[in-house]
Amino acid sequence: MNTHERSGTDVPELIRAHLPSFSPAERRVADVFLEDPIAVIDMSVTQLAGRAGSSAASVVRMCTSVGLRGFQDLKTGVALAHVPGRVDAGADESGDAHRVAVGVLRDAAAALDRAASLLDPPSVNALVDGLLGARRIAFGAVGTSAPIAADAAYRFTTLGLDATFVGDVHAQHVAARMLGERDVFFAVSHTGSTFETLAAARTAKAAGAQVFAITSFSASPLTEIADHAIVAGSAETKVRVEAMTSRLVHLTVLDALVTILKGRVPDTDLRLQLTSDVLAEHRF
Repeated sequence: MNTHERSGTDVPELIRAHLPSFSPAERRVADVFLEDPIAVIDMSVTQLAGRAGSSAASVVRMCTSVGLRGFQDLKTGVALAHVPGRVDAGADESGDAHRVAVGVLRDAAAALDRAASLLDPPSVNALVDGLLGARRIAFGAVGTSAPIAADAAYRFTTLGLDATFVGDVHAQHVAARMLGERDVFFAVSHTGSTFETLAAARTAKAAGAQVFAITSFSASPLTEIADHAIVAGSAETKVRVEAMTSRLVHLTVLDALVTILKGRVPDTDLRLQLTSDVLAEHRF
């Protein structure tokens, strides 16, 4: 059963119908959800678990036991039915093209402005210091966060840092296991609750590496694992494409880190010139 294939008004009824079958921990989660389903849209899985006096795993089990794919599917079902206005102006594909384009651009500008005003200086400084001292930096991300991680790894490499990103989640997990105490695993995740990214982050931590993160939620399984995290983005719930504006915010934050590192990594001008020389060979 998929919330995208039926009316989201069924979600609270679906949860209510399964109340007798839930474990005590799942029942507490269900009770909190049923008190105010719309409020759950703006929560991370950790926040809902905390309010219920339960665990993130219990939240996920409650969702999957009723046929949902997970917590994000639960939130999307509620948003589809009850909060159509949460989808930004750019998602109104039937509207005037210019108005849609302006709406998307203004949403992105507003998200970047919010991120700039809320950026935590100690977190930024901690990440920069950790990256400068790292022997190796392995990025981890899936879905729409993967291209962001790939771009960051490439740009870190042009500065002379040993940074890598592999797209296959199994390879990410293996790479995380090969890290050591002088290394950094850098996770990029909008929700901070993606199974594959969390698995690699936990493995890197167990191997002795530091775990850094960029995410949109201050309370999530990823921020609980991370040694240092930058929280920037939007706690948005997109119906068609999740985290459109947050994706841009995360990319821009990583660009900011590259700019900071450029001024602190030795011989960056030489390395950037070498990069420019190589790229010139691929242009007419």
